[in-house]
Amino acid sequence: MAKIVVKQVRSVIGRPTAQRKVVAALGLGRIGKTREIEDCPAVRGMVAKVSHLVEIVGE
Repeated sequence: MAKIVVKQVRSVIGRPTAQRKVVAALGLGRIGKTREIEDCPAVRGMVAKVSHLVEIVGE
């Protein structure tokens, strides 16, 4: 299956708990950190939920 590379570009400070948990579930936690994750609808939904905090840098 395909993979996507997700990078955190903004801080979770001052964000709602739900958004913090989504960022943590993606395996991120600090600005600049990247993760290679399986590309599936669940992950795409998580990225969409916090699209203002993360970006997809590779597919």
